[in-house]
Amino acid sequence: MLSAIRRGAGEALVPLVDAIYPPRCPACGNAIGAQTGLCRDCWEDLVIPGEPACASCMRPMRSEWTASEAICAPCMASPPRHDGIAAATLYTATSRKLVLAFKHGRKLALAPLLARMIAAKLPTVDGAPLLVPVPLHRFRLWRRGFNQAALLARELERLGRGVLLVDALERRKRTPPLGGMGARARKRALAGAISTRPAATARIAGRHVILVDDVLTSGATSDTCVVVLKRAGAASVTLACFARVLDESLPTGQLSG
Repeated sequence: MLSAIRRGAGEALVPLVDAIYPPRCPACGNAIGAQTGLCRDCWEDLVIPGEPACASCMRPMRSEWTASEAICAPCMASPPRHDGIAAATLYTATSRKLVLAFKHGRKLALAPLLARMIAAKLPTVDGAPLLVPVPLHRFRLWRRGFNQAALLARELERLGRGVLLVDALERRKRTPPLGGMGARARKRALAGAISTRPAATARIAGRHVILVDDVLTSGATSDTCVVVLKRAGAASVTLACFARVLDESLPTGQLSG
């Protein structure tokens, strides 16, 4: 009953909030009808991954005649350690604006919207999976004030998509930006950087894990997380993100910034 009263009080304040802060699209700034959501043009500019897709990494594949269990060339060349990728969107100009607004523009109210879009792509597993955010180093967490992956994971828990284990992983050393590094350089930079917290190991063992982040780029950081989670006994690890970077869908230079 108390929650219903709170919801009612919040709904009663909506007209006042809208009068003081007119709703605007967080991606382009155009006027919209409510404080949550995007304008029609920005919704249409988002690229939502669909079928057909790689059976291993869910990378969209071109031909409608692709077999249901087909594997993409990158996965054939280097089989992934994870057990699938649930990406709400592909990384394009509009999804980039949303990520930057959320992470660097401190528009934390975007978390429910982004999480709902991620939730729509999550697979169904037996039991409640663990929701584990990709960790930030404590200095970066202190400077930013929040871990965007943890905020998304918390919203996914509120949506009933799993149980949040916010401190399952820790980033033990600071790493430089990985953009522009080759695979070997990324591997060296991440060596020993991420580990499971001893207190969380017993909860991880035998569980399905959803590893949550805002953007999946090269996959080097998530691969490191997958390795330590499976070393701790995770039955499976699915990567969940709002925006996934695929070279074939990303114009040159768009990832910078």
